[in-house]
Amino acid sequence: MFAGNAMNAITTIKCPQCRKETTLTGNPYRPFCSQRCKMIDLGTWADEGYRIPGEKAPESGDDESGEQ
Repeated sequence: MFAGNAMNAITTIKCPQCRKETTLTGNPYRPFCSQRCKMIDLGTWADEGYRIPGEKAPESGDDESGEQ
């Protein structure tokens, strides 16, 4: 009895961009609520607005191997 109800349940989440409630089922822009929010997020990635923490990469001029 519960299995049938679980399959018909609509999962709602908050859009990671604007925090508006949206559904996962049938949403072509998931996890976003709209194409606008999806494109804003893509633009932030393209502009390097999101960063993954870690050690800094060596400068391109640094040569740690000692070769000249």
